[in-house]
Amino acid sequence: MPGRRGTQAWVPPAWVAWGAVVVAFAFAAVSLVWATGSTAGLDTLGGSVERLGWERDPSLLAANAVALVLKVLGGVLALALVQPWGERLPRRPLLALAWSAAALLVLYGALQVTTLALVAADVVVPDEVLSDRALRWRLLLWEPWFLVWGLLLAGATLRSQRLRPA
Repeated sequence: MPGRRGTQAWVPPAWVAWGAVVVAFAFAAVSLVWATGSTAGLDTLGGSVERLGWERDPSLLAANAVALVLKVLGGVLALALVQPWGERLPRRPLLALAWSAAALLVLYGALQVTTLALVAADVVVPDEVLSDRALRWRLLLWEPWFLVWGLLLAGATLRSQRLRPA
């Protein structure tokens, strides 16, 4: 049967779990840059987010600080799936949280990428027009980042679940 070796279920490779860790912390680093008020790369976001970033709007800085914390926690969650200290955590809640986070990231990323692809194809007209540069960056990097992170986290969760069942 494809995907099985003998009677043992297929286990994703270790790099999937470490990929989830790296992607989470790299994404957190971007939020750190913007949470500190940096304007680096703001033109890759476009729209009101870009404008608020240039204005150093306190609500946007706070939103980036919250995003930073959530992304760091996402990285710690991914680490808990691959590090020995993660084995001391309650197994079922850990897996439930990891599966929920993975599903949320995949859903959000897929919806964003699909929506932006429709905008790029002139099928959908957005409420707020993005520059071509911002549209490309968001379509090819920022929104897929959520999707990739979610898929890697799902793989890490599956790996953890299969190697050490709940």
